[in-house]
Amino acid sequence: MAIEEKIKKLVELRAEARLGGGAKRMEAQHAKGKLTARERIDLLLDEGSFEELDMFVTHRLTDFGLEKEQYLGDGVVTGYGTIDGRLVYVYSQDFTVLGGSLSETNAKKICKVMDMAMKAGAPMIGLNDSGGARIQEGVLSLSGYAEIFQRNIEASGVIPQLSAILGPCAGGAVYSPALTDFILMAENISYMFVTGPKVTKTVTGEDITVENLGGAMIHASKSGVAHFVSENEEEAMKTLRRLISYMPQNFMENAPVIDCDDPIDRVDDVLNQIIPDNPNKPYNVIDVITTIVDNGEFEEVHKYYAKNIVVGFARFNGQSVGVVANQPSFLAGVLDIEASRKGARFVRFCDCFNIPLVTLVDVPGFLPGSSQEYGGIISNGAKLMYAYGEATVPKVTITLRKSYGGAHDVMSCKQLKGDLNYAWPSAEIAVMGASGAIEVLNFRELSAIEDTEKKAEYIAQKETEYREKFANPYQAAKYGYIDDVIEPRNTRFRIIRALASLATKKASMPAKKHTNIPL
Repeated sequence: MAIEEKIKKLVELRAEARLGGGAKRMEAQHAKGKLTARERIDLLLDEGSFEELDMFVTHRLTDFGLEKEQYLGDGVVTGYGTIDGRLVYVYSQDFTVLGGSLSETNAKKICKVMDMAMKAGAPMIGLNDSGGARIQEGVLSLSGYAEIFQRNIEASGVIPQLSAILGPCAGGAVYSPALTDFILMAENISYMFVTGPKVTKTVTGEDITVENLGGAMIHASKSGVAHFVSENEEEAMKTLRRLISYMPQNFMENAPVIDCDDPIDRVDDVLNQIIPDNPNKPYNVIDVITTIVDNGEFEEVHKYYAKNIVVGFARFNGQSVGVVANQPSFLAGVLDIEASRKGARFVRFCDCFNIPLVTLVDVPGFLPGSSQEYGGIISNGAKLMYAYGEATVPKVTITLRKSYGGAHDVMSCKQLKGDLNYAWPSAEIAVMGASGAIEVLNFRELSAIEDTEKKAEYIAQKETEYREKFANPYQAAKYGYIDDVIEPRNTRFRIIRALASLATKKASMPAKKHTNIPL
């Protein structure tokens, strides 16, 4: 065969591979409002940067008639490319080929690019759209999942791992995304569950739809499994690209610093009035965040889950940071089980990848009640405390208003090795709020006063005395637990200065095999 004919055959085989399961199945994919595996990659990566690997792989099965259904690529597209010029590895499951089901060879393709990502020290992105394990292959497909899971575990904390769910993801397939750093789901086309509606009804009698069992908003708002929800796939790919921009390539590097045209010393007078005079009145902490960060840009993580705490990525003078903030406009910013888990997971991610932490504190305490105690608020609250205490990245804390009791300790206090701890003049740092403290400290005196008006006057007087003596930032500053009390409008400048001073910070934990976080 002449070289021209061999080249012609190569071109034909490449064209065949790019068709996946064929034109009709690609049309069916589009009819569902979904993109194909390669269309997703084209949207995700820089134009023309994708280098595909293992395009000619096929399965080895000869049973159940599958020897007649062999497709080049075997249901997953793998390779590498760039996002904003930075190397990433990617796999994209192809639902047009046998429902994107995982086979032995399909899994080997995914494992190969995961191994390459680890060797290169580059992020790994998985685009999931699969019917699950290829039943006809039995234990071979199950072992393929386990091989992937093991690589997810080994890559954790070494390279960033991102997962987008863009179709079905059920059974064993859910555990690879669950082991990655962030999960993104798309509305109306994606779902995740360990056991589907049919089996659920058979076993438990519960009649439930696919969407209500494992849809995007269910996992974003109720289970917390999904960190992001996108309206469509185009938005999903843009979100992945933005996320990568805040992260380093691996744990040995820092996130890229971008040019910043937002003045470092910008003064924000609005912050001087943002805290209400009434300590029980809420405000939106996101207004504080978007005021002080570069150009008001804030990439919120877990937006719909545990809304009493806000976490996400932003930049100060072009430097990527992780922001953690109590949210007074939801449950008064109280810490509960979900908020503690959400915050702890985010803090640990930032610490894994050398992303400094900026914490904005306005927390009245932990949520009381039997449901919280039975649900393990003690061990779950300890997760957030543990995450902050374990983190060795630069930690800058600003107390905006309330910082009461054990919740004060949890929110990156000085004793959990907070590097620079500032407070606004409105800060109230104490064991408990004034009204609760008065009831405890002056119980006998209050009991002796029968006149309602006199009791109210007495309480108001004692609360004022308590606030002046205890519930202010100067008591903590007196002991050095607060490094400085700052004017709110200067917050941006002080944070940027603090981060600059901590750029060369070196810290480590005692030598050990690994930690034992209270799970």
